[in-house]
Amino acid sequence: MIALNILDIRNFMSKLLGGNSFDTFWFVEASITTYVTFTIDGSLHKDFFDSSLADSLHLEERDYTLWKEVKPFCFSIMRGKHTPLHFKIIFRLSPEHTAVLLADRKLAYRPEDINGLFLNFQYDGRQLTCTTGTSLKVFTLDKSLDYAWDEMLRDFFKREEITVQNL
Repeated sequence: MIALNILDIRNFMSKLLGGNSFDTFWFVEASITTYVTFTIDGSLHKDFFDSSLADSLHLEERDYTLWKEVKPFCFSIMRGKHTPLHFKIIFRLSPEHTAVLLADRKLAYRPEDINGLFLNFQYDGRQLTCTTGTSLKVFTLDKSLDYAWDEMLRDFFKREEITVQNL
């Protein structure tokens, strides 16, 4: 797990809400405080969808909406003359991208051993922080997955020109 300070908040928010940098991440949840607090749960309710789309989601093994699908709602809550008082957004790496990470880094984990690789953003009105997290379905003292996930995110931030600083 790493904790980072996002140095250029305006640039980050432009990429988060206006760009496509985070579009493929699974959206787990958000809490956004402006004049009231809005809470959004990204869990998909598959019984809402018609059978063909529900089947497609089942085949993808997708349990959460994608950031690109909920981003316009979050943007509509945050935009305006005043910045939010607070927000928290939690992303999860998709199982497909998790499997790619495991293969690329030649890690001994099986995709079914991993509950999730998480990316958390929190803004307190002044500072925007990012923390990473891993959740496993098995017990291990091996931290290679944590290190690989953290390194992947540092590479991602560098590629997306998001400047960060260790906390």
